[in-house]
This record gives sequence, structure tokens and C-alpha cells, in this order.
Amino acid sequence: MHGTPTADTVLVACAQLSLAVGDVAGNRAAADRAIEAAAAAGVKVLVLPELANTGYVFRDAAHAAELAEPVDGPTVTAWVEAAARHDLILVAGFCERDENGVVRNSAVLIDPAGVRALYRKAHLFGAVEKAVFVPGDERPPVVDTAVGRIGVMVCYDVEFPEWVRDVALRGADLLCAPVNWPLFPRPEGERAAEVVRVQADAAVNRMFVAACDRAGTENGVEWTGGSVITDPDGFPLAGPADETGESLLVAACALGQARDKRIGEHNDVFQDRRPELYDF
Repeated sequence: MHGTPTADTVLVACAQLSLAVGDVAGNRAAADRAIEAAAAAGVKVLVLPELANTGYVFRDAAHAAELAEPVDGPTVTAWVEAAARHDLILVAGFCERDENGVVRNSAVLIDPAGVRALYRKAHLFGAVEKAVFVPGDERPPVVDTAVGRIGVMVCYDVEFPEWVRDVALRGADLLCAPVNWPLFPRPEGERAAEVVRVQADAAVNRMFVAACDRAGTENGVEWTGGSVITDPDGFPLAGPADETGESLLVAACALGQARDKRIGEHNDVFQDRRPELYDF
């Protein structure tokens, strides 16, 4: 755990899991173990990876449709029960079959009262996602919770500065992002580009960001294992995680700090904006 919890901080965690496509029961059990471990550590906000119920590397669209669940299905229902049992907030990605039978790459924010928000990924990544999912067309939620204001989006969404700025302008103290980052080549000694972009998201918006990645390999795809929790200056409070395996990253976050957008005595990253000049 990074940082010592105080009266002004909340423990935020990312549970980097090794999941298997199609093994819904096994994936659910892995999530259950992570929730139990986080609760035992005193965590109040826990993020799980993208598509945590099904895994990612589907054979085809029919395979994803076969595995998809409604928001009131067994996986999310189990998460609701766990959040109530442990008095924590859970943000987790899942393969959703919506009310019209459409397959979505979705995430839920759950607190002890139940599902507070459902978000459907707006920016689909790569051929697999575009063949399998229908993108969402709603803005990412910002939810008032017992610990602060939490925004939710999924993976590739965080690479669009306009999307991240939107949740920041709507008051998010913490952005939680379930992700699945495939491992790409990078220069020796450098962090994954996805991690760098998360750090930039945090710094330019002066808010906390928790991005929860995968571990291991799945059907020949190796995952970056780059889970990270950043502070409003963009510096990692926990992570990036060890890419070789599962881990629970925990950081003490003073979420109220995200409401101060000042940099020194003379600058404020929101008040200094000039949106009348931004024609995009």
C-alpha cells in the first residue's frame, strides 16, 4: 500500500487480474477473491479490469453474444451483493447484453445501495471490438458517492482528451477506468504509452485517475499489466503494476485535492481556459 491513510484520505485500489475468455465462472471467482482481499485491506473504492466477466479475445461476435449478460445478470448481481457486504464502491467492466439484445463493452459503478451508473464504451479499439460491440453514445457518468465524485470510462476512452476533460469539468475527483491494454513494443526503460497518457490525463485535469489493467496472456495476446493510480499532479501513487502477474495496488488518495485546480499562485487549469478559442 502506498501512503498512510488519514482522516482526509480514502483507500483506492486496482485489482489486476489474470482472466480467461469464456470462463465466466472462473473470472467471477477471481473478482470475488480480489474484492475480499481489497475489503480486508480497508479499501473503499476498487476498480476491476475491462470485460472482467468474459475475458477479451473472443472467437467472433457470436461468441461474445453467447457470453454477454444483462446488467441485472449473475455477475453484476454478485458484485452488488459484495459491495453491500463490504461497504465499498466497485467499478468494473463487463460484457453486457443490453435491453435490446445489443452487445456492449460496459462498466458499472456500484456502491452499497446498488448500481449507481452504467456506462457503455464510446470509443472502440481495434478490429475485435469493432466487430463485436456497438459503441455507446452517452457521456461518461460522474457520480456523487460517499467518498467523493467518481467518473467512469473504459480503456480507449481515456485516450481522448475531450472525453476526459468532460468528466473533469463536471466535477470528478477520481476517474476510474477498467482497461485491457495489449502489450506493445516500447523502448527499454520506458513506461507503457497507455500509462503515460493516464498520467497526462490526471495532470492536465488535476484529478486522481485509477486505471485497472489485465495480467498474463489470453489466446496469444499478452497484456501490459500496467495498472496505475495517479495523483492530481500526474505522479503514480501506486504502480505501474508488475506486468508479470496479478496484483492489488492500493493508494491513499486525498480526493478533495482534486477540487483545487490551481498551479501555484497565478494559474488555475480551469479558470485559465479560453474555450471561445477552441473551435473543435
